[in-house]
This record gives sequence, C-alpha cells and structure tokens, in this order.
Amino acid sequence: MDSSKNLTRNICLKTGVEMQRMRRPARILEALFQDLRSKIVPGVTTQTINAYCERFILEKNAEPTLKGYKGFPAAICASPNDVAVHGIPTDTPLRPGDIITLDITISIDGWHADSAWTYIAGAASEEKNRLVKAAWKATISGILAAKAGGRLGDIGAAVERTAKRCGCCVLEDFAGHGIGRMMHEDPIIANVGTRGVGQPIVPGMVFTVEPILCLGKPAVRTLEDGWTIVTQDGSPTAQFEHTIAIFRDRTEIMTYTVPSVHKNIDALPYL
Repeated sequence: MDSSKNLTRNICLKTGVEMQRMRRPARILEALFQDLRSKIVPGVTTQTINAYCERFILEKNAEPTLKGYKGFPAAICASPNDVAVHGIPTDTPLRPGDIITLDITISIDGWHADSAWTYIAGAASEEKNRLVKAAWKATISGILAAKAGGRLGDIGAAVERTAKRCGCCVLEDFAGHGIGRMMHEDPIIANVGTRGVGQPIVPGMVFTVEPILCLGKPAVRTLEDGWTIVTQDGSPTAQFEHTIAIFRDRTEIMTYTVPSVHKNIDALPYL
C-alpha cells in the first residue's frame, strides 16, 4: 500500500473543476481586501468596516461564512493591536497608528475561500511597521515552502525561521487548515515545524497559510465574550492569510493573484 496515500486519507483532494469553483470566492476576497486599503483610516469603526464588507460580499452574490458560525455575530473578524484573533467589530474608532487584522471567509455555491490582511490606520510606529512586514514575509515564506513532494513541516519551518529572523514570535496556538466545501477541513497547517516532517504535500490539496506574529511573548487569553483572544502582555499582533492550491508543478495563491509576489516577498500588498 502507498504510505503517502495512507497519510492523506482524511484530506479531501480537489479536482481541477472544484478548484475553479473555489477561485470565484477567492477572487472576490482579493478584490475586497484591495478595496479596503482606502477604508482603513483613523476614525473609522470596525462596525462600519463590517457593514461595508457584508454589503460588498452580498452584492457579489456570495455569502459571509463567518456570520452566525457557532454564534459569531459579524461578517468579519476585526482584530486591532493586541487582539490576536476572532475580534468582534465594535463602535470604537480606530486611532492613528493602530494596526488591525481583518479575517474574512466567504462562499459561493458551497465553496469557500479564506483570507486575512493586517492594515495600518495612518502612520504606525517603527515597531508596528516591522511587525506587519514580518507577518507578510512569514506568510509568503510559508507559501513558498508549500510544494508538491514536500511535507507540511516545511511550511511551519519556513514561517518560524522567517519570524525569528525578523525578531518576532509565532503564536503557536493557531494554525491554517484545509478548505473547500467546509470552511475548516483537514489538514491542520501548523505555523512551526521541522523540514521533511509531517504529512506529504500532494496535488489537489487546498489549504490556508495564516501565521500570527507578535512583538512580545506568544501567550494569549480569551475575553469574556468567548471569542476575542488577546495577548497576555498586551503586545500587538499581525497576520496575513491566503488560500492556496497545490498542483503537481506549481502552487497557486488563490486569494492573491499578483505575479510578482514570489519574486519579492518583502513587498507588502498595499505599498
């Protein structure tokens, strides 16, 4: 028996037709995140951003998957500064220098795509700028390590190595995931790891790479709302996430189609 098939038996591999169906929500997400670049400014509230995103999604005949998921009350996760994940939109205005991660999942005809960007409201401090750039670079490094014939540990190793080189820590409690008919599928994509270890990466896999980096200690706690997770020491976090598809001879970033991303991983998508 082929041992690699045994190791991937719980993973729903996608056909070419199914990947094409996933490109539809992926392209809408990419367009939304590009559009949001001009909307993230001091004074805007995350409730306003949430309402804008929901309208955008519905006007494209897509569905905001997060709204109502296990009781989540909004169409997006909006996580400013020390909020690591699952931030609920509020009526608190963004302040100059705030950084905020927007995490959005949408679906069309039952096929999902998932992505996240961290934005800067106005001019941020040098440290926050460094953090955001490190989060982008770590994400792209992980994606570049995701190749058919490799192992899932290659991705986590690349993310962890890049984060350390940038003077940041990876929040190990959080991971990427398979995606398709369901928002969360196998496999789990850890953001730390060892090269050559873990499940084989094979054609047909579609999953997210989504490391969260912080400037302080990588310890977190959950607030009373049951959703919002913050760093224990109050240090800021940043995250980028992309849905990617594995082919025999290439890896496609479904939620970010700029061709130069593989050539210059230091270039943030909005600079």
